[in-house]
Amino acid sequence: MPGHEVAIVGAGPVGLLLACLLAQAGVAVAVYEQRADADDRSRAIGIHPPGRAALDAVGLGGDVRRESLGLDGGEVLCGGRMLASVSFTAAQRVLILPQRRTHTLLRERLARLQPRALQVGHTVLGLRDEGDLVRLSLDGDGALGEATASIVVAADGVRSEIRGQLGIEWQERPGAGSYAMADVAVMADVVDEMLGRRVQLHCEPSGLVESFPLPQGRRRWVVADPYDRLQDATAFAHAIAERTGIHLDMSEASSPTPFRAQQHRAARLAVGRVALVGDAAHETSPIGGQGMNLGWMGARILASAIEVSLRAGTADFTDYERRMLCSAGRAQRRASFYMAMGSPAHGLTLSVRNALIRALGSPPLCRRAADLITMRGI
Repeated sequence: MPGHEVAIVGAGPVGLLLACLLAQAGVAVAVYEQRADADDRSRAIGIHPPGRAALDAVGLGGDVRRESLGLDGGEVLCGGRMLASVSFTAAQRVLILPQRRTHTLLRERLARLQPRALQVGHTVLGLRDEGDLVRLSLDGDGALGEATASIVVAADGVRSEIRGQLGIEWQERPGAGSYAMADVAVMADVVDEMLGRRVQLHCEPSGLVESFPLPQGRRRWVVADPYDRLQDATAFAHAIAERTGIHLDMSEASSPTPFRAQQHRAARLAVGRVALVGDAAHETSPIGGQGMNLGWMGARILASAIEVSLRAGTADFTDYERRMLCSAGRAQRRASFYMAMGSPAHGLTLSVRNALIRALGSPPLCRRAADLITMRGI
């Protein structure tokens, strides 16, 4: 008999939310996380309507709403011209809360539901599907051991070791680019008056500039950096001023962090009793903040499939796989479109892009902006 009904590999936001959903349903779950300490990196900040629904489902919606900053809307601009403007209704509202805080809330919620579910400092070295259960090889604080589960879920991120062990192809999708990111204190007399609680996407000839409000009087700036030259604060601020006319004081800002946005999708999301979820299943460009929210939506669908499978005594993830591959495809196409619109453009390329903007017109582009910022249609 398996030691656990479900074992989840990876305690990021998606793995933890899945664990909370299962624990609430009375499923015995174990979550194995390699990191012994909390992940304090500056990562996802946007919680879209599907993400809000997922957090509501595990009883954290009220906490998140109290601590987060709600966006009023957003704009897409180019050369000082507004291409689209979106104002959010209550149902569309995007909440801004740094991922490290969301992660903490999920860990605390899981600890209340199943106090010993989270096993930190445990690396999964390998697994073997034995037909009626899955056997895991573990390294826990230097001590080798084993665990068994009826179902295993790989929530171990973009570089998923389990996906590789299963031999699942990691398919590259259109949409890639290099960026630099920094969180900057708001200058109340300049930026806050201009932007307020709104997102701005500047699709400029020299490259994209994104600006998002953060709690506690800060904004996150993301700048296209195709030549990897914006890791210096002075160069970062200069690029923003050159592209948008907005001048930032970087004296108290975090150092710009470089990152590479890419898009991939697993060819399959399940093999036997093992399923993939979140970034292990699909890597989506962070433009629009889609990755974490898409992963949470997948966790809800997968949790239902796991409950049915446990009752039936056999794993069936066919519907989960179909729905999430379709949803990931739509999210990636949308992100690819906006990455292309925000990439550096000159000469003929710039003329073609401007012609596309004129052809789209404001209403269609406004709908695309709404889809991007609120993740409608996922």
